[in-house]
Amino acid sequence: MANNLRSKIPPPDTLVVNDINLEAARRFVDEFRIANPIAGTLDEDIGIEIAKSPREVAERSDAIITMLPEPQHVKAVFRGILESPLPPRVSNQPRIFIDSSTIDPASSVEVANSVHSAGAGAFVDAPVSGGVIGAKAGTLTFMLGAPTSLLERIEPILALMGRKVLHCGSQGAGLAGKLTNNYLLAVSNIATAEAMNLGMRLGLDSKVLAGLINASSGKCWSSEVNNPVPGVSESAPASRGYSGGFGVSLMKKDLRLAISAAEMAGARLELHEKARQVYEAVEADESCRGRDFSVVYRYLGGME
Repeated sequence: MANNLRSKIPPPDTLVVNDINLEAARRFVDEFRIANPIAGTLDEDIGIEIAKSPREVAERSDAIITMLPEPQHVKAVFRGILESPLPPRVSNQPRIFIDSSTIDPASSVEVANSVHSAGAGAFVDAPVSGGVIGAKAGTLTFMLGAPTSLLERIEPILALMGRKVLHCGSQGAGLAGKLTNNYLLAVSNIATAEAMNLGMRLGLDSKVLAGLINASSGKCWSSEVNNPVPGVSESAPASRGYSGGFGVSLMKKDLRLAISAAEMAGARLELHEKARQVYEAVEADESCRGRDFSVVYRYLGGME
């Protein structure tokens, strides 16, 4: 994402980055310089500078993009950013904070209120879909929760990193959409793995079975794009030992957040408990831990 930002923003602009792992930030700068040798040898020559803290990023920027693992991390980062009034920017536009973390909508609204109360600018939620591959290719889908009045400013920024920007509604709506989608994905991934295992044990060839499903009413993303059976889709993680892709731990986290959001909204989920148990068991399995969530198929004893 950062690589696409630096490659596409105007050359005179500066990309200010920060990571809790400073070695990762340094590696990004070095890799960008190697890929763009004519840009120069110093960080300033390539328009990237490493900040010592998220607060420094905010002080020096008009648009700040954050992406963090859990709600507590987002809250901690913004406590640091808002610990004292931010200095005014040369630009006449107020700062805009775009949070692409996948957290619960309630926590996002809490942070948004803190930013607003501090007079620090505007805070919007823009979680992503597309994974590591989409991030590198610049083909992510952003699910945006923001006032309509900010779209003209936000959408061009997100377009530098993604292919689609879906405006879901006001602040918090992007996360509501992301968690709803990923709840469905969590369940359909298990069902796809079960169905493929069932059909193959009944004697069907894996590619014939996948073709049948994808031409029929059972078709879904997990059957067509991310098929869990090795060799069915050469580009799927299953065909490279379930490496890369969307990790089991990330799916388990998103499922937990979706369940929590459903409880707050009073939405009845009949399958959530079994799905949660499955992903916990998959992550505990040594042969599945750390792999793409389609490894549920291996956990079920599917033929590889």
